[in-house]
Amino acid sequence: MATSIKMPRQGQSVESCIISKLYVSEGDKVKEGDLLFAYETDKASFEFESENEGVLLKWLYSEGDEVAVLATVCIVGEKDESLDDSQGLIPGKEDDNANSSEDSGDPFFQRDDSEKKGLHPPGPAGLSPFKGGARISPRARKMAEEKGIDLAGLKGSGPGGRIIARDLADAEKNEKDINLTDSTGEYSDEPLNNIRRIIAGAMYQSLQNSAQLTHHLGADARKLLAAREKIKKDIAGGGKTNITINDLVCFALIKALGKYPRINSHLYGETLRLFRNVNLGIAVDTERGLMVPVIPAADTLDINEFSLQASVLADKCRKGSVDPDIIRPEAASFTVSNLGNYGVEMFTPVINLPQTAILGVNTIIPRPADLGAGVYGFVPYIGLSLTYDHRAIDGGEATRFLKSIAEEIEKIEL
Repeated sequence: MATSIKMPRQGQSVESCIISKLYVSEGDKVKEGDLLFAYETDKASFEFESENEGVLLKWLYSEGDEVAVLATVCIVGEKDESLDDSQGLIPGKEDDNANSSEDSGDPFFQRDDSEKKGLHPPGPAGLSPFKGGARISPRARKMAEEKGIDLAGLKGSGPGGRIIARDLADAEKNEKDINLTDSTGEYSDEPLNNIRRIIAGAMYQSLQNSAQLTHHLGADARKLLAAREKIKKDIAGGGKTNITINDLVCFALIKALGKYPRINSHLYGETLRLFRNVNLGIAVDTERGLMVPVIPAADTLDINEFSLQASVLADKCRKGSVDPDIIRPEAASFTVSNLGNYGVEMFTPVINLPQTAILGVNTIIPRPADLGAGVYGFVPYIGLSLTYDHRAIDGGEATRFLKSIAEEIEKIEL
């Protein structure tokens, strides 16, 4: 008996996934445990193993397609089973459960009720007659009407040759590619990938919907560097925990947040939500884009526990195996972004809404300073850049908080 394979839900915040690879072809035999396809969210990648034995009868999506969670990706059945035997599983066929909550996110199962309203003549379930008698899914019909897409000559890839939303998206993309062609060869145009589009949208929304200001301050880093040297010697002697400069700065930050709880917060309209614990987000640069995994209740950990969790999460981000729920902006109460390794002396980090602030950590550079008794010399300073939402935090409070971080760094000891 044919079985529909649906796109799994990876975290409550994930609404769709991208199919990155199809491992089997239509007509191939599959057994339990075989890889059927690979898919990715905006931040992580996964592989789907077959839970059934049979034959891959039909792929409903291709590599690169964006698929809603719980949407049917493919059909697995018996060797000699025809698609006609898969009643209710293939788009456009009658299915008593087509409108169930489980399939509500599947564009192939969304029925068009306009027949009931007398908007067009009756047709097969889920299909709508369009210009020239073409068959088109309700979702695709709405998309074509809204965007004014000409369906003349457009071939549908859905069952029975019907036009589906993916066909319209492909047609629209092809038209854009043609318009962006450079006959002189002086440049090339590259569409933003899914992750870049999401990051771009989040950054734009953050700057459009908050009043962001940035304060910069330097902290004497002599004790910070001394602590780091002590850690290096400990590792050389057989120690296992490689506590980094960023770990030490984060630990100082956590102490400062304990003194300024209003900054460990989210802003929702006219409501400021204060968190009892510091759920610290740490920006991680990966090949797939910037990710910000969260260490929950970081203020309850000692420096060794914190460093270990930070290292594990960063590794998962780079491998693409991080839990999508812990990289949501809502999961963190405050975020740290460190560009010190790149030699950046000052920058303006962008707040991850609904958080109210973010700390940028810069490189360590020598600066002239008074060493006492009329003696001047060069002292290593680490740059700190605090961006805050002026709707929730006043400049004075932000300045005092930033100064408190610097003071915690200047007196840090292991």
